[in-house]
Amino acid sequence: MFTGLVEEIGTVAKLEPQDDALRVTIAASTVLSDAALGASIAVNGVCLTVAELGDRTFTADVMQESLNRTSLGGLGEGSRVNLERALAAGARLGGHIMQGHVDGTATLLDRTSSENWDVLRFSLPPELSHYVVEKGSIAVNGTSLTVSAVGDDWFEVSLIPTTLAETTHGELAAGDTVNLEVDVLAKYVERMLAGRADGQSSPSHG
Repeated sequence: MFTGLVEEIGTVAKLEPQDDALRVTIAASTVLSDAALGASIAVNGVCLTVAELGDRTFTADVMQESLNRTSLGGLGEGSRVNLERALAAGARLGGHIMQGHVDGTATLLDRTSSENWDVLRFSLPPELSHYVVEKGSIAVNGTSLTVSAVGDDWFEVSLIPTTLAETTHGELAAGDTVNLEVDVLAKYVERMLAGRADGQSSPSHG
């Protein structure tokens, strides 16, 4: 479990393409302070397992499924990524509950900058649109953000200087691809309502 509070920006140090996977080595510091083999670290919102630890680096394997569903396949050596360790028991939940299971990708359509914040507009995949509501939570590249506006095929977030400085969002340009994870609570509610509707429509037996 993660909260979407990015702890640091890491740098891709090495990429090793394999037949149906990708082995990625990332240079970092904060997330390595208590890292161990098998630990979970979210990389741009994707939960990866530490397979190797080096001198200020960790290595993880990215399966084909993750490459198909996320933007990790587009990383290059030198790419900067948002990093977060799994939530420790008893820690404050400063963002929102996240699983590190990306639901889809989106494209940055436009960004509007002002003196105190930036507004970023992203495309919204149709299969995810019913999970996204104004003032609701969404994870963009592993960062817990609040939706400030939403349309049929887009949504916006308004980012303060701290978020722009401490995540890779300050570097995003129109056309860039990001990972999205919608609020898991919305998915549970949808599932429960669907089950209730099915139960009401089923014939009774007695």
